Amino acid sequence: MSAVHLEITNGIAEIRLDNPAKLNAFTVDMLAQLADHLDRLERSAEVGCVIVTAEGERAFCAGADINAWGDLTPAQFARHWVRDGHRIFDRLARLSKPVIAAMASHAFGGGLELAAACDIRVMAPGATIALPEAHVGIVPGWSGTQRLARLLPEPILKEMALFGRRISAERAHAIGFVAEVSQSPVETARDMAQTVLGLSPRAVEVAKFMIHAGRGEDRDAMIEALGSGAIAASADRNEGVSAFRAKRKPAFSGE
Repeated sequence: MSAVHLEITNGIAEIRLDNPAKLNAFTVDMLAQLADHLDRLERSAEVGCVIVTAEGERAFCAGADINAWGDLTPAQFARHWVRDGHRIFDRLARLSKPVIAAMASHAFGGGLELAAACDIRVMAPGATIALPEAHVGIVPGWSGTQRLARLLPEPILKEMALFGRRISAERAHAIGFVAEVSQSPVETARDMAQTVLGLSPRAVEVAKFMIHAGRGEDRDAMIEALGSGAIAASADRNEGVSAFRAKRKPAFSGE
């Protein structure tokens, strides 16, 4: 049974974690389901914006289910659990469409890393964020010390990772990590997504690529994607393809 649902309505996609009994903590199957949804969304021409949310009132996501990784060998833990999760969260971060995290409750560990992989975040007033990995003898493994280091001031990141402190929604908003504090995060996210649908999809996509290239998020791929997109619109590209198919020498114009 799926615990990560995908619904697409009028151009807005919603990815919803649905494992509230376990505080929406990720299992191996949930990671695989998320990866499948992201592959579909990347190729979907009908989707203009994505919202990531969760069922239940106790947690947006409490991270990774300890039962999913507690018995893994060190090699299995590093080679598969950490790297697979990292790869999937990177896939979310690099999605060509804007992504909004709608956090009605707490985001801990991998749940915070999931939210960090989204473009912007909306939190409920009572929600908090934390990196509690040291409580169970591990460290953040799905970009908590890397992507979060680019999004949060270093002292605040250290408060969570080294001292185990929770950060409130209001404080997260004050430092710019959260775009808005809302009593209804999902509804606010839907309003934001609706605004995106009125913008140029291509301009939004390219702007996201440019920002990511500037801050180092998959910079090499972003630069080549931008360059390839520009050259694909050129007359020389069309001439090169036509000449190849006709088995003749191309006559490039530089246009």
